Amino acid sequence: MAQHITVVEYDPIWRKKYEEEKAVMTDILQDNCLAVYHIGSTSVPRLAAKPIIDIMAAMKSLDKVDEIAEKFEKAGYEYLGEFGISGRRYLRKGGDKRTHQIHIFRADDLDNIERHLAFRDYMRSHEAAREEYARLKTALAEKFPYDIDGYCDGKEDFVRRTEALALSLYDGSWNRLYLAARAVQYERTLSPTVSAGSVAAALLTQNGNVYTGVCIDTACSLGMCAERSAVASMITHGEHKICKLVAVMPDGGTGMPCGACRELLMQLDENAGDIQILRDLETGAAVTLRSLLPNWWRNINSI
Repeated sequence: MAQHITVVEYDPIWRKKYEEEKAVMTDILQDNCLAVYHIGSTSVPRLAAKPIIDIMAAMKSLDKVDEIAEKFEKAGYEYLGEFGISGRRYLRKGGDKRTHQIHIFRADDLDNIERHLAFRDYMRSHEAAREEYARLKTALAEKFPYDIDGYCDGKEDFVRRTEALALSLYDGSWNRLYLAARAVQYERTLSPTVSAGSVAAALLTQNGNVYTGVCIDTACSLGMCAERSAVASMITHGEHKICKLVAVMPDGGTGMPCGACRELLMQLDENAGDIQILRDLETGAAVTLRSLLPNWWRNINSI
């Protein structure tokens, strides 16, 4: 039986279903996985959609993904390889009553990763385009209720046109910094008293360069936070002015610099208060360093 195409109003439960499936995926992919994203129409609040959860993952190695294909199959997925897109691994669950789709790319395949993120973010922030897309999908679902090719072909022009516009406006620096930090983040034991790498950081300089660092933890107070490690690399290469900073915690979430790191960052440059620090990768929410040090001692002393 062919897949029945239905388009329904946005349901907040889709976010919960994504989080549940993300946990299944990351358990299978382990350290090979650098990032997981909710994409597609179910990731866009207030957008009508087919109730199918689309998930994208950025990996260190696709070969290692291929090696564990049977684990996905045990979790209910069909493992379909590239399935028409070079450099992708495509998986789907639910048969004719499809519930989930996974799109896996190498982390350095930014063309594919960013086109999905750009389209998602554009839909989230542009109401008129969101409403036009909803009307189009609803009409196509009524016209092609059992013809997925007809449904997809009918969306093609809108998707390509909107994707090109979205990419022209998209700033992928947060995602690139996050992936850069994750690429160096893995826990390692250096000696009985020293370990490193459970936290990682990446920063973007005013010259457009990216520097990364990992935490160094010792049995005494001689360690170094990941943020200061990245700053040290930047200074070693002759720079000291930062635009953006991402710190990635052991669970893959983003975090704020500690007090010592905030103080060092603030002293690097007269305009360091404008440094943006990522709070949430999914939404791109960020804070300024100044907001984390609202009563900085030099500001107080200068009054």
